[in-house]
Amino acid sequence: MTTFADRHIGPEDASAQRMLDAVGYASLDALIDEAVPESIRQDDILVLPPALTEGEALAELDGYARQNVQSVQMIGQGYYDTITPAVIRRGILSNPAWYSAYTPYQAEISQGRLEAMLNFQTMVSDLTALPLANASLLDEATAVSEAVLLMQRAAHRGGAVVLDDECFPQTIEVVLAQAEALGIEARVEAISEEWKPADDVTGVVIQNPGMSGVLRDLGPLIAAVHDAGALVTVACDILSLSIVSPPGEMGADIAVGSAQRFGVPLFYGGPHAAFIAVRAGLERQLPGRLVGVSVDAAGNPAYRLTLQTREQHIRRDKATSNICTAQALLAVVSSMYAIYHGPDGLRDIAMEVHSRAVTLYDALTAAGFQPMHDAFFDTITLHMPRGADSVVSRAAAAGINIRKVDDDRVALACDEKTELATLDKLVEAVIGTKRHPVYTAPRVAIPRGMRRTSAYLTHPVFTAHRSEAALTRYMRKLSDQDLALDRTMIPLGSCTMKLNAAAEMEPILWPGFANIHPFAPAEQTMGYRHMIEQLEDWLAEITGYAAVSVQPNAGSRGEYAGLLAIRNYHLSRGESERNICLIPDSAHGTNAASAVLVGFRVVVVKTAADGEIDAADLESKLAAHGSKVAAIMITYPSTHGVYEPHVKDVCAAVHDAGGQVYIDGANLNALVGLAKPGHFGGDVSHLNLHKTFAIPHGGGGPGVGPVAVAKHLVEFLPAVRQSILRPNDLRREGAAVSAAPYGSAGVLPIAWAYIAMLGADGLRQSTQMAVLAANYVAVRLDKYFPVLFRGPGGLVAHECILDVRELTKTTGITAEDVAKRLIDYGIHAPTMSWPVAGTLMVEPTESEDLTELDRFIDAMIAIRGEIDAVANGDVSAEDSVLRHAPHTAEAVAADTWTAAYSREVAAFPVPGLRRDKYFPPVRRIDNAYGDRNLVCTCPPLEEYED
Repeated sequence: MTTFADRHIGPEDASAQRMLDAVGYASLDALIDEAVPESIRQDDILVLPPALTEGEALAELDGYARQNVQSVQMIGQGYYDTITPAVIRRGILSNPAWYSAYTPYQAEISQGRLEAMLNFQTMVSDLTALPLANASLLDEATAVSEAVLLMQRAAHRGGAVVLDDECFPQTIEVVLAQAEALGIEARVEAISEEWKPADDVTGVVIQNPGMSGVLRDLGPLIAAVHDAGALVTVACDILSLSIVSPPGEMGADIAVGSAQRFGVPLFYGGPHAAFIAVRAGLERQLPGRLVGVSVDAAGNPAYRLTLQTREQHIRRDKATSNICTAQALLAVVSSMYAIYHGPDGLRDIAMEVHSRAVTLYDALTAAGFQPMHDAFFDTITLHMPRGADSVVSRAAAAGINIRKVDDDRVALACDEKTELATLDKLVEAVIGTKRHPVYTAPRVAIPRGMRRTSAYLTHPVFTAHRSEAALTRYMRKLSDQDLALDRTMIPLGSCTMKLNAAAEMEPILWPGFANIHPFAPAEQTMGYRHMIEQLEDWLAEITGYAAVSVQPNAGSRGEYAGLLAIRNYHLSRGESERNICLIPDSAHGTNAASAVLVGFRVVVVKTAADGEIDAADLESKLAAHGSKVAAIMITYPSTHGVYEPHVKDVCAAVHDAGGQVYIDGANLNALVGLAKPGHFGGDVSHLNLHKTFAIPHGGGGPGVGPVAVAKHLVEFLPAVRQSILRPNDLRREGAAVSAAPYGSAGVLPIAWAYIAMLGADGLRQSTQMAVLAANYVAVRLDKYFPVLFRGPGGLVAHECILDVRELTKTTGITAEDVAKRLIDYGIHAPTMSWPVAGTLMVEPTESEDLTELDRFIDAMIAIRGEIDAVANGDVSAEDSVLRHAPHTAEAVAADTWTAAYSREVAAFPVPGLRRDKYFPPVRRIDNAYGDRNLVCTCPPLEEYED
């Protein structure tokens, strides 16, 4: 029988042998024995259940989904049930052209998803009435945390931050933990119309509508805060902004929130796209990705990621944020929801939700109850002296989940799915007796001064695709402009773009997984929790650690959670002086940015000529900082693509100095089944489920970054406040690092299915084949582009660095020229100029078959021939096909052709492209122009006209 491993692991037996022959090894085991240092290998590798077939895995997941109770979700608290239009569910969430795409660093082959993300920015900017929004954040709680840090940066002075006591509790918990780590004073205060900030306040966060549902006119309050010299962030509900005065019109500096209720399923807490928008003057302080409009070589409009000098991959510890992956795929879904419904459709939905809440309010007041607030959007809080538990129980018995605020109060939240029949049952649950059906006269519970009168979503994109046919074609047009894994391998070093199997993807949209609220009662979520705890156990076994938390909803949050655990461990031992984090100069930029977020000071350790950590420099740094060393952050295999044979010596040296060892899991795809970081010296690792464990990148998110820790750090893992499945488990009392208890739980079935269907043997074989594929590429290309670093036996790990620097010196052709020319071959470029400037880092993964590997290799060899033509003087670098790449269909078909090479060379450098050709929609993009002329919302259509 054909197994999942046979389909996941690219080369068949005969192909694998040809690859081994090329590398010079008789067997895969022999290659691995030579490549992987004996000092880190384990004999007792993996203890996992036997591999399941596709049918068995789906059946088991179906069992878990059926254990989750699909009650009517009226809990609110930042999460609301919504209708995902089927056309978007099918065209985006179930479409590999969208979910398998990579972060759009290569802008020329990412124009479709960049346009979709720009639509998201425009949508947020319009609805918040603030001029600039980014391309998404991770969730509302962490978005508020980012806003707090932004206010601190913009204030240019230390001071306190005040959180409105109407903020969601999960937001308060995440922000307080972040503030405490950074030494920022954060206070929670009751903010009324008469409230005034103290002299030490530099920023205020206000929730509107508030947790209780209250709507407030914030204009005078914001003016008073500004008069005191502080900034204001408003955490808002995106649907309410279609009928309620937006934060920008009330004077807010920053607006944040979640776009979840724009068509993104509840997913038991995530993934959901959060947003942040700012007033003019704060754009360079924005965290995360920012899409802007520039021009290409022909002067045509083109999209790109802009102002990247703010970001961690460039500024490291001085970045505005540690966020790398955000929630691009979910931002696209939200923007398509707005496009499908248009401004009038969104208003209709908002008014329908509001009318349901008004109906509920009127029915309850008619029955003798008095809700806390007369002005509200969708949520009502009732005062029920000592009666909250019984109301919640009666509602649950009727199939409705409502929120218990405390013993005396309950909150009832309406959403897009709320029906009048549900309100009947809910009112009966509140009053405890049968009654006539609810009804109400049409009215609005939003005071006139708080109602929105300004226009929004006025760009034609939000009115041109209102039919299913139009939207289907628009989504198809955008995806056709891009290169994702459904078209080509994406050989990105350290990013592990592998197969996202359809069988893994299918369950996430099953109602039993998609329609569950993160704060649903524990007894209703047994299936989710059994699956998650089994996944955590498997990940702990794979990595060799004592426990794992899946709460971090991105790799950056996993880093933060792991470093926060280390910090709190040292504090628990009375070693508050330990605040130095040692980081190799070749490390991922997020490492340094994450270290700063927990209050550590970064000290850089040099890299030796062979790619290993410079032992002498490490010894010097340990000697210099001694008892102040909190941790070292290393990536293994190294960011240079080799298994460092002395990694245990590095770990031992840091341990001897009293520090902890953080092993970045970005390169775990070279370790699974071969070695366990928790056994060769690691105290903490974060894992990238969107890399090693096959959750798709989605064009820049979702990501999932679980944190794994040794036994002495378990108590510092992010806490899950409700647990009935593991009553005797080790204690987890650390601070929350995301809004939902299990982070992006909705995509965890993907990683569960990946491990279940591969099993121990398949996981090990996947790793072996990834190492073989990388060495095959290295051997085949070494004489054309020298491989920069090699490990034991002259071998690489799961990726290799191709050195273009000497060719650049002699010809002027750069790594960027090579990357752009690969587009003409229909191939996504490798990682460019990282970790070494002027190089290309290639990671083929185990998913690619020999045909695809050879297609990439043949393209690189052909490109080397084009570089040689420059070296031989046949053509100058400026006139070469490489410098003018990529070539659009428009350019090739133009009446005038003045290039020094033929149209055929430009468009069809290898014969196979004549029948299967991808043309990029734009030519090479002018990055500097885009930064100088900042445009981050949809440009007018006339800019695209001839």
